Amino acid sequence: MTTRDCPTGLERLPLRKTVLHPGTFRYSGIELLAVLALLFLSAPFIEDLPNGDLIEAGLISGVMVSSVLAVGGRRRALTIALLLLAPALGGKWVNHFWPSTPSALVYLFAATAFFVFVVSNLIRFILRAPQVDANVLCAGLSGYLLLGLLWAPAYMMISRLTPAAFNLSAAPGGAPTLNGFDAFYFSFMTLCTVGYGDITPVSKGARMLAVIEAITGLFYVAVLISRLVAIYSSSQPTAPPEDSGKGG
Repeated sequence: MTTRDCPTGLERLPLRKTVLHPGTFRYSGIELLAVLALLFLSAPFIEDLPNGDLIEAGLISGVMVSSVLAVGGRRRALTIALLLLAPALGGKWVNHFWPSTPSALVYLFAATAFFVFVVSNLIRFILRAPQVDANVLCAGLSGYLLLGLLWAPAYMMISRLTPAAFNLSAAPGGAPTLNGFDAFYFSFMTLCTVGYGDITPVSKGARMLAVIEAITGLFYVAVLISRLVAIYSSSQPTAPPEDSGKGG
């Protein structure tokens, strides 16, 4: 029997080992970026809509489920992602329907751990990608946006544990805690190292989180650009050397 007649032969194993699986579905990275874009476009208007909390919970749930699909291409990664998703998603909806329960801190801690796992897997996928394609580009963009979502629940958790951790000069009535869109806004302003000063960290824990996020954002962009350039350069065909000899 020839190699062509035996498609499951050992000669196929090296090829299978080099194939990367960014997610459960082929275009899950693109789907994740689309859901993130929907969340970002609607985030400033959700709180002013009727049942805005319900819409926000649904969008966050969609982002989390899409994140699992984007990184769950292997059984181990899918198992860990589901184990981290369960308390995060459950805590989010329990806190929505029963806000008086201590489920808010459970959700904030679980959501932070979940997004850390997702971002680390997206970075791992980018670093191991053999060529630049739509999935690699979408994974890079999604990873950067998820970094901002990662730090938002961390800031909210610090604000709940230490109510005076942030100074919200633009908040009506001087709201002492950082909630909802304010945490989302402050996280991305810190990630982009903009910082308009309308929300400032006061406690040492909040300041340290802001410093770590700013450094992480800078390193992420630097590593992402350098890796994409390296992958693109290595995938380009090299020109054959010119023959310097002259025919006799």
